[in-house]
Amino acid sequence: MHVKKTFVSGILLGILGIVLFSSKAVMVKLAYQYQVDALSILFLRMLFSFPFYLVIAVFYGKQENPGVIVKNDYVWLAFFGMVGYYLSSYFDFVGLVYIKASLERIILFLYPTLILIFNKLFLKKPISFTQAIAIFLTYIGIVITFWGEVVISGSDTYLGGFFILLCAITYATYLVGSGWLIPKFGVVKFTAYAMLISCICVFIHYGLFSKISLFSYSWQVYVLGFLIAIFATVIPSFLVSESINRISSSNFAVIAGFGPISTIILAGIFLNERLTLLQLFGALVVIFGILLVSLKKNK
Repeated sequence: MHVKKTFVSGILLGILGIVLFSSKAVMVKLAYQYQVDALSILFLRMLFSFPFYLVIAVFYGKQENPGVIVKNDYVWLAFFGMVGYYLSSYFDFVGLVYIKASLERIILFLYPTLILIFNKLFLKKPISFTQAIAIFLTYIGIVITFWGEVVISGSDTYLGGFFILLCAITYATYLVGSGWLIPKFGVVKFTAYAMLISCICVFIHYGLFSKISLFSYSWQVYVLGFLIAIFATVIPSFLVSESINRISSSNFAVIAGFGPISTIILAGIFLNERLTLLQLFGALVVIFGILLVSLKKNK
């Protein structure tokens, strides 16, 4: 009975974490209505997140590491923190300037198939027939959804889609490359360290290239930056970690299919975004393809 309650609570925590993560794109799009650029809202996100991850890093830094760590591990930690949370986030925020929040989430949902492809190319891990079919389906779904948006919104969709695809590629690279580091540091400590590195990268980027004063935004931008940091970054990162701890990463991968659906719903409510029936069909094809990959892994 206790095991069942733990599993059910793990699913609920996972769904809540997914919904909160999905709200990020919607809040970023809301912030853009107040004449703020991608780098500035990303800076505010990291600025408000930084103290939380610093406290977590200090607290967990005192605990013994689960594995043996050598000097090069810290170099790789810095690299994957930069790729996975700085570059990926920057590409994501820039892409959202040009495309809908709902389309962004659908494209980002490709990262599990990218992981399979990277594992095949660089780690020589085979791709099964079922996984190949799943990859084919997801990309067919993306083409359907994306082309429908090009017809509606014009050529800017190509640019936005390109940046979101870069976001998915860098995030998949981070997941593939950091897999061997996480058991050494532990999930919470590794995440906190990687996020701190990402924050520092964003601070440097903002300091070098932004010509906008930190105190020149409207109050709505600061509120949205804080909400993105706390409710779409810090809190869901730990909800997802706890969910995976309770139900396993394979089971979490299955419920992750709720992500694009929740984004479409939230974007419809807060941004008045609407997908055509053809785009909704494409989104469902993408979700089905990813679920096929996840279920195959679970077996």
